[in-house]
Amino acid sequence: MARDQDHTSRLPNSLWAHSACPAPVTTRLEGKHSSQVVVIGGGFTGLSTALHLAEAGKQVILLEASEIGFGGSGRNVGLVNAGLWTPPEDIEAILGKEAGSKLYAALGKAPDLVFSLIERFDIQCEATRNGTLHLAHSYSGFKDLQNRTRQLQARGAPVELLDASKTAAMTGSEYHFGAILDPRAGTIQPLGYARGLAAAAQSLGAELYTHSPVTGLERTPGNDGWRVSTASGEVRAESLVLATNAYSTDLGIGLEQTFTPLHFFQFASAPLDAEILKHVLPGKQGCWDTRQVMTSLRLDRSGRIILGSVGKFAGESSDFLQGWAGDQLRKLFPDLYPRMVDQCAGSIWRHGWTGRIAYSHDHLPHLHLPSPGLIACIGYSGRGIGPGTVMGKAIAEHLLGAPLAALPLPVTEPRKVACRRLKEQYYTRGSDLYHLYQRML
Repeated sequence: MARDQDHTSRLPNSLWAHSACPAPVTTRLEGKHSSQVVVIGGGFTGLSTALHLAEAGKQVILLEASEIGFGGSGRNVGLVNAGLWTPPEDIEAILGKEAGSKLYAALGKAPDLVFSLIERFDIQCEATRNGTLHLAHSYSGFKDLQNRTRQLQARGAPVELLDASKTAAMTGSEYHFGAILDPRAGTIQPLGYARGLAAAAQSLGAELYTHSPVTGLERTPGNDGWRVSTASGEVRAESLVLATNAYSTDLGIGLEQTFTPLHFFQFASAPLDAEILKHVLPGKQGCWDTRQVMTSLRLDRSGRIILGSVGKFAGESSDFLQGWAGDQLRKLFPDLYPRMVDQCAGSIWRHGWTGRIAYSHDHLPHLHLPSPGLIACIGYSGRGIGPGTVMGKAIAEHLLGAPLAALPLPVTEPRKVACRRLKEQYYTRGSDLYHLYQRML
């Protein structure tokens, strides 16, 4: 089975890297350049920003330290959900009624934006808009889904609460107590989507440079712009957008200290035959559950099962987590699992990879203006596709003249996470113990 770690400068040997459409041709930044805007980060937020700026005729240069979609965007589960993990009432409690309602309304429409871009620019990313299922792993999980359904329906969301029997019919598994079906949502091949956004931005005039990690940021003389340095080049620009999220590094601003790095792993099977696929997620909905240590489940277009959870491979080995994933699949589909193993010649998993999530203290993204002419959005807490695309578009609109008040998020001061590395280790070890406990059941 192909495995990866996330510390190299190349894309992981993941299913997404194996099956994505080709990346657009890019080069490393060389020499001196100037632009109206420079965007740092070639993920969903940065690419959406660059695309919408270029579409409006703005000069924009995007710098990516590795390859397009190298970070969380290319390692994502690929669920295009509406909203955030956090329920609407909790968002309003954190941000206030007006700001919370505004953010919820904007992100509730996120799938519309994502799928409209896919259609408009003919992005080849296995787009499937059949909804998603939020699965209750326990009776208490179902009570949580009842509460979420009430909140979502009160705000006009067309979600449906399913009982255990309807959930079993839609998943092919009798493991769950119920689910929320959200027809606004869907699934994509996330690296293909990132590459498609990059190609679209290029076609509109954006300049994209890869393998160009930023080595320095400084205000230009007169404080009328920014000078962004790489090992072999330099860009001067009026405005700077920082869109590196969980893969942020120390650039002297401190944003990498405002979130806790959380790791998420996934395994993908070989393509399963049509007879098995009649019973496993027959409607092709992507799923995640109500566990605190969440499990995700979906299919790709070729009929591969993709199962993931919070955690990180230990060194170069994924044997323990690979075993846990097999156990989970056996629990979900006890009658089908032996046939899956037989079809896959004994080893069901073909790809395994990990990625980082920027886990904010309140589970919400945060918009910062840490210095004049610099804007950053960070801390998506595992919801990068829809919110990243929406926030990229909103940042572009602000740089094109829209007032700060029009942005979906209020601007806040960066807040450093206390004991950040200790918390990262706590989550990593805690998820390991949780998966060990599940294997012992």
